[in-house]
Amino acid sequence: MGLKEYGWSSFFADHFELFARQGLQAGRVVLVHGKIYYLRTDGGEIAAEIRGRLRHRGRESPELLPAIGDWVAAGDRIHAVLPRRSKLSRKVAGDASREQVVAANVDTVLLVMGLDGDYSPRRIERLLIMAWDSGAQPVVLLNKADLADDVETSRAEVESVAPGVPVVAMSTLHDESLAVLDPYLRPARTLALVGSSGVGKSTLINRLAGRELLKVREVRARDDRGQHTTTHRQLVRLPEGALLIDNPGIRELQLWASSDGLDRAFEEIDEYAAGCRFRDCRHRDEPGCAVLAAVEAGELAAARLASRHAMDRELDYLELRRDERARRAEKKRVAAIHKEAKRFKPRSFTGPR
Repeated sequence: MGLKEYGWSSFFADHFELFARQGLQAGRVVLVHGKIYYLRTDGGEIAAEIRGRLRHRGRESPELLPAIGDWVAAGDRIHAVLPRRSKLSRKVAGDASREQVVAANVDTVLLVMGLDGDYSPRRIERLLIMAWDSGAQPVVLLNKADLADDVETSRAEVESVAPGVPVVAMSTLHDESLAVLDPYLRPARTLALVGSSGVGKSTLINRLAGRELLKVREVRARDDRGQHTTTHRQLVRLPEGALLIDNPGIRELQLWASSDGLDRAFEEIDEYAAGCRFRDCRHRDEPGCAVLAAVEAGELAAARLASRHAMDRELDYLELRRDERARRAEKKRVAAIHKEAKRFKPRSFTGPR
C-alpha cells in the first residue's frame, strides 16, 4: 500500500524534496507509544525514535515534535516534521502556556457528543473554536440518539450554537445509522474524533472498521460519563480507505486558539456587530450596540453572547501568558549570550618583535 492511500499529496512531496536528496524516506505517524513512533512508509510500517536535535527543540516547544497524522522525514531516526496542512491543538494540561498538537493534517474534525448526560451545547462551542482554528472542517456528531427523547430538538439546539456546521445524529448500536457519515469517509481523507470520555468514539471506530480494534468500556450509570478507554492516539485506515484518528477523551479542554477560530465559532455575533455604532464595541453596555439590540429583540440568545464574552476573556488571558513566556525566553537567551561573552577572553597581542 503506497503513501497516497495515507494522504500523501504534492504539498508534502514538494516539502520533502530536500530530504529525499539526503536519502531519507517519508512516513506518516500512525501511532505513538512512549518514545517510539510508528510510521507508515512506502515499504510498510516501521518504528523510529526522534533524532537528538529535534528532541532538544521539542523540550522547549512541544508543538515542534511529531504528532499523530504528521508526515516526517526519517532514516534510522526521525529527522524532521514536514509542514502541516492543518493541526488540532489545545493548551497542555497544568499552568504551562504551551501548545499540544493532538492531531495533524486532518481534513474533517468529528466533534462527538452523547445525547445522554454528556449533552452540553456549551462544550460544543469550545470544541468548535478548537476545530475552526485547526484549519479543518468541523462536523458535530450527536451519538446515542437511541437514548434521546427528542433528537430533533437537541439537533436544533446544537445547530443554533454551530452556525454553518453540519450536525448529524446517529447511534453506534445500529449499523444502518452509520450511513450519515458516508459523505465524510472518502479514501485517503483524514478524520479526527474529539469528545469527552464515554461518548462512544472507540465503539464508533470498531463499527466503521468492521472489527474490534479498540477496547470499549461501559459508561458509569451514576453520571453517564465514561472512563479513558483510549490512552494513546492512533491513526486507523478503514475498509473504504478513509483514515480515522482517535483521541483520548477530553475531561477539560483548555483552549489554544487564535481570534480567527473564535470569530468562526461565533460568526453570527460578528454579523450583528457590523451594525454597531463603534468599531471597537465590546457589546457590553455601549450605546448603539447592534449585538445587545439583537439580544433584547430575542434574535440572539443572551447565553450565546455570555459564552462569547467568557471565551474572549479566556483567550485574552492565554495571549498574556504567551507574551510572558516569550519575554522570559528572550531574557534567558540574552542572559546566555552575556554569560558566553564573559567566558570569552581575547588573546593579548603585543605585535611583532
